[in-house]
Amino acid sequence: MTQTNTAGMSPGVDASDHSSHSHSRKDLPMLMLGALGVVYGDIGTSPIYAFREAMHIRPGASSTDSEILGLLSLIIWALTLTVTLKYVFFVTRADNNGEGGTLSLMALARKTFTNPPVWITVMGVMGAAMFFGDAIITPAMSVLSAVEGVKLVAPDMARWVVPITLVIIFGIFFVQRFGTAKVSIVFGPITGLWFLVLGFSGLVHIIQYPAVLMAVNPLLGAEFIATHFGMAFIVIGAIFLAVTGAEALYVDLGHFGRKPIVIVWFALVFPCLLLNYFGQGAFVLSVGIENVDSPFFEMQPDWALGPFVALATAATIIASQAVISGTFSLAQQAIALNMLPRMMVLHTSATQSGQIYMPQINTMLMIGVLLLVLAFGSSSALSHAYGIAVSGVMIMTLALLVVVMWRNWKWHPIAVISFGVVFAVIDGAFFTANATKLLQGGWVPAVVALGVGMTMWSWMAGRRRLSEKTRRDEVPLQFLVDNLSKKKPALVPGTAVFLTSDIEGAPTALLHSLKHYKVLHEKNVILTVRTSPSPRVPDDEKVTIDAYNELFSRVVVTFGFMESPNIPKALALGRKLGWKFDIMSTSFFLSRRSLKLGPKTNFLQYWQDRTFTRLARNASDATEYFHIPTGRVVEIGTQVVL
Repeated sequence: MTQTNTAGMSPGVDASDHSSHSHSRKDLPMLMLGALGVVYGDIGTSPIYAFREAMHIRPGASSTDSEILGLLSLIIWALTLTVTLKYVFFVTRADNNGEGGTLSLMALARKTFTNPPVWITVMGVMGAAMFFGDAIITPAMSVLSAVEGVKLVAPDMARWVVPITLVIIFGIFFVQRFGTAKVSIVFGPITGLWFLVLGFSGLVHIIQYPAVLMAVNPLLGAEFIATHFGMAFIVIGAIFLAVTGAEALYVDLGHFGRKPIVIVWFALVFPCLLLNYFGQGAFVLSVGIENVDSPFFEMQPDWALGPFVALATAATIIASQAVISGTFSLAQQAIALNMLPRMMVLHTSATQSGQIYMPQINTMLMIGVLLLVLAFGSSSALSHAYGIAVSGVMIMTLALLVVVMWRNWKWHPIAVISFGVVFAVIDGAFFTANATKLLQGGWVPAVVALGVGMTMWSWMAGRRRLSEKTRRDEVPLQFLVDNLSKKKPALVPGTAVFLTSDIEGAPTALLHSLKHYKVLHEKNVILTVRTSPSPRVPDDEKVTIDAYNELFSRVVVTFGFMESPNIPKALALGRKLGWKFDIMSTSFFLSRRSLKLGPKTNFLQYWQDRTFTRLARNASDATEYFHIPTGRVVEIGTQVVL
């Protein structure tokens, strides 16, 4: 038979916006609209609370104009350096064939190493875990901050803020099942209107007080830090709220592609954010800081306050979408990379493969967000919990990006070091500032991140131990094939496919089948499914077929880590290689392992194995995960003691 090469192992990387699922030009307007609604919803609601929280840390009502300008300058330059320069200009270029996110970046960084160092995997796991911690904070913070605006319109509604928020959040997670594409069609125009209103409302006040534009001078921000060094980290923690959402921007890269994201940022999002922050600063300077509590809402005219609160609430609903869809993408990548157990992945778009819905992740996120709203009750209280996970993700992203710049993009070491040092100082300051709020609520995302990280590490360690134990007990495949060719058992018509993760050992299902049934099919396929470090693998490189003899063949199917592994479809590709695959005459033999805990002397080992066995029991069924028709599956149970 003809044999193809295993795909996706090339160490090269295209840093531009090319991918195997690239979007056509005619789709660009819709992708831009979708990116506007999904990607930028989070960062677009930061003006509601970022400048407000920075003002609350001012050194008293006697603050001078230069101090307000200094705070504003810090926000402007945080947006410019962290979001525009680092994320939009550099990080989004580090796409793994169009896909983004910490795990995608980790896979990209690992490609150029023959034996990738463990610390790259550790950083990938830590970054992914911290993103999950961020995912339960963002929806709660965004929606609460907007709904609180009703207190300015109707003070008697204050007691209804939390109940209204809970209902809205439940609705956000309920509509996820309809998919990113359908959601973004509705969200895109609303978010576009939101940014235009942000920009216009800010521009009105800039015209009235143009001196506020002096805040573009970065020396004013540096001067504020130098003269208020005692509260510098607290201030930086508040300033950081202006850039939250950048991490979701990168994770959602695979949904829309780099080009729509970049165009929308420079054409609409960034200018409108700058105008609004400048406008808030102009309003505070014109009326006096002692007369302002929430500049974002208070700078609106009385007649517009009601509609503005309604629009802000709609915008914050949309803001939650970026991190939710990003979490789905990240979880799918973690499953494909064997960092999490199998879970149900539903594709919600017939044309865009990156748009997915994961019911289990959606439910867990919803429960976490609802509990946070009930526990904290206000956006000001929740702001203390916001930031530590996001800033942690940014540090992990920077570390992996530096590896990609050095190993993949072949940058000069001096350029890599210079870039790394500059942003290490910025990201390090943000992380340290947020870490000071650990006891004030920052422990919440930290605990979630720690839990997810330990779960991922336990799953990987458990899989490794299970593989080692299974390999010790298995018969070498070549030995079994040679013996069966010499002394053939009774043959029955049809094809048997035996799934195994070990390419060298005989599948457990094959051994037990021979032991109990004492027959063999006319054609027997030893099937191994592998995950490529690339997001997607072309069809002509997906299948490798190699014949042992007339009875046995080895088939290796390679899926990208962003692909839904459909085994029947992949095997049908084997027809081009001379294999006459017919699903109706094929039986799939799967080994269902029952895991038992053996005696342990090490508590950590006991805890890891116990976590692994529980995760394995709750993992989605392999038949469903690999899209194998249930009527063609034979499962053979075995017991393994860990």
